[in-house]
Amino acid sequence: MELGLRGKKALITGASKGIGRACAEVLAEEGCDVALVARTAADLETARAAITAKHNVAVRVFAMDLSDSGNVDRLAADCADVDILVNNAGAIPGGDIDAVDEARWRAAWDLKVFGYVNMTRRFYALMRQRRQGVIINIIGAAGQNPDFDYIAGSTGNASLMAFTRAIGGAAPRDGIRVVGINPGPVLTERLVTLTRMRAEARFGDPERWPELMSGYAFGRAAKPEEIAWMAAFLASDKSGYTTGTIVTIDGGGSSRRSAL
Repeated sequence: MELGLRGKKALITGASKGIGRACAEVLAEEGCDVALVARTAADLETARAAITAKHNVAVRVFAMDLSDSGNVDRLAADCADVDILVNNAGAIPGGDIDAVDEARWRAAWDLKVFGYVNMTRRFYALMRQRRQGVIINIIGAAGQNPDFDYIAGSTGNASLMAFTRAIGGAAPRDGIRVVGINPGPVLTERLVTLTRMRAEARFGDPERWPELMSGYAFGRAAKPEEIAWMAAFLASDKSGYTTGTIVTIDGGGSSRRSAL
């Protein structure tokens, strides 16, 4: 499907790996010029080289820590003409309330929760001046299915869901759309690393990690591009009446949960 995104300018945070990298590649394939943001310059250069080798689009990279709001301000000044913002940076650690101390909790929320809020604040204002733009927040299914053993992530994601709906519901008056995506398990490097550790602990063999995914829907985790394809569709005019809503992509996991 031709999404009509050719010539648009997209900014993707957490873009060097995983879902963010997939979003950058899919949007570039659709003809968007892309700005990639992540903390590690070397990983960003690898992503830039891979995208420019395949697609005739402009690729800019910004090695920045978005938990620092000053960097958000600098990014907004450098990328003021962005049409599509994909907020994706941040990985909140697992653990229950005793396992995640205040320092780790605050550091994780500074990047993901306040990072999304600050990025949206800056870029929404720029988009409002032009009366056009789309903001897509990659959040996480734990926000709708809270887990005591992922307490910091569950509550952070729930707050971002409320934030997305509140902003997105009012955004049409400014000519803007704000939407969210709640991925379930996604086959990123991080998930593979964690699953290999679990396989080592359970089987004594990290190479047996795929066996631990047998209970997932379709016997696998989602592919990063399955999230990215949805992001591209939501960014397009094909989804032009969609705002203030969140799409869950978790293989039906949220629907299978039931009260005890």
